[in-house]
Amino acid sequence: MSKEVNVDVEYLTRVEGHGNIVVNAKDGKIEKCEWQVVEAPRFFESMVVGRSWKELHHITSRICGICSIGHSLTSLKATEEAMGIEISQQDEMLRKLALHGENMQSHILHVGYLALPDLAGVGSVIPLASSHPDELKTVIGLHRLANDMSKLLCGRTTHPQRLIPGGFSKLPTIEELETLKGRLADSVEDLKAVASFVKGLASRFPDFERETEFFSLGHDKEYPLYDGKLKSSDTGTALVEDYLSMTNEYIVPQSTAKYTKNNREAYMVGALARLNNNYDNLSPMAKEVAESFGLEPVCHNPYMNNVAQIVEVVHNVEDSIRLIDLVLDMGLEEQSPYHQPDIDVRAGRGIGAIEVPRGILFHDYTYDDDGICTEANAIIPTNQNHGNIQYDMESLVPQMLADKTEKEIELALEMLVRAYDPCISCSTHYVDVKFV
Repeated sequence: MSKEVNVDVEYLTRVEGHGNIVVNAKDGKIEKCEWQVVEAPRFFESMVVGRSWKELHHITSRICGICSIGHSLTSLKATEEAMGIEISQQDEMLRKLALHGENMQSHILHVGYLALPDLAGVGSVIPLASSHPDELKTVIGLHRLANDMSKLLCGRTTHPQRLIPGGFSKLPTIEELETLKGRLADSVEDLKAVASFVKGLASRFPDFERETEFFSLGHDKEYPLYDGKLKSSDTGTALVEDYLSMTNEYIVPQSTAKYTKNNREAYMVGALARLNNNYDNLSPMAKEVAESFGLEPVCHNPYMNNVAQIVEVVHNVEDSIRLIDLVLDMGLEEQSPYHQPDIDVRAGRGIGAIEVPRGILFHDYTYDDDGICTEANAIIPTNQNHGNIQYDMESLVPQMLADKTEKEIELALEMLVRAYDPCISCSTHYVDVKFV
C-alpha cells in the first residue's frame, strides 16, 4: 500500500486553461482529493447586456477560441428564437456542416496532440514527430482538412464571420462544396489509420468505471448536434426551455467555475454522453469504429471519451458528405455577398442549445423592444463536467492506493482530467468578492 501520497499538480498541462490536482493520503487514508479550478473568472453574460442583437453572436464567439463556431450558433439560435426569425432548410444544413467542421477540428486536436502522448508514454506531441512521423502527419492532415472546412463555411477558421441572424452573410459555391466532399471522402482511410493507431495503444487507458448520469441533446432521427430535446440517461427527455431545472448550477470553494447536477450529485456531458444517449443514430462507419474498440452504450469509463471523440469524427465526415449531397441535389440558392436578411426587431426571450465538442452548451437572452439585450445566461459544457471530474477522482484514488506508485497515481489523474477535454477558462463564471 502507498503509505503516503502527495500529488500536487499546479496548472495541469495539455488542457485549455488553469486547473490543479491535489491529492494527499497518509497511512492509506485520503486526507484531501480535489480538482481545483483556479482560472480567473470571465463575465461574458455581463458584457452582452446593453448590446444590440446584431452583436451578441460576435461577442460570445470570443468565449472560446476552440468552440467559437458552436458559441456563435448557440447565440444565433437564442436570438432567432427571441425574435421569431426563421432560417431556410439550406441554411440549417450548412450550419450543421459548420458544426461538423468544428467538432472535427477540436476532437482531432485533442486526441492527436493532447491525449495521444499519454498513450505513447511521452510528455508532449513533439517526441511523436520522431517516433511516429507518419501517424502524426496523418493527424495534421486531418486537422488541416477540418480547419479548411470551417473556413469555407464560416469565413475563417476561428471566430466566424459569415454566421448571422437569419442565415449566412456569404455562402460557399457549388464548386467549393464539391471539392470539400471529395476531400472528406479521401480522408476516410486516414481516419481509419488513426483509429487503428489509437486502438493499438488503447490498453493503456485505465480500467475504471463509475456509474454516472449522461446529459446531452437527444433526437429520434439523427445524431443531434445542432438540434434536439434535452436528454438524460436517468430522467429521460425534456424541452430546451426547461434547461435550468436540469443544470442546477451551484458553487464550491475550490472552483471559480460553477458545478451542475440533475438527478445525481453530478453528470457528464461531451462525446461519450452523446454516444451513450444517441448511439443508434451514429453513421454506419462510426458504429463500426465504435465496435472495433468494444465501445457500446452504456459505457461508464470516462477515459473512453477519447475513443468516443474518434467515433464522432468518423460520423462528422460521413454525415457531412450526406449533407453536401442534399444541398447539391436541392440546388444551391443564389445569394448576394454581404447578404443581410430583413429582420423585424422585437422584444422577447430565446434559449439556444447546441452540442459543441465538449458537450451541451446553453445561451439564454432577453431583448427589449429595440433589440437590446437586457439579461443573458450561458452554461458551458466544461462547467457541467467539473463535478463529475471531482467525483471520478474521489472514486479512482482509493482504487489506486493499494498497488500504484505516486507517479502512476498522478499520471492516471492527469489522464482523467484530459479525457474530459476541459475548456477551463470558458467555464469560469463565478467570483467571491469580500470587501474589507
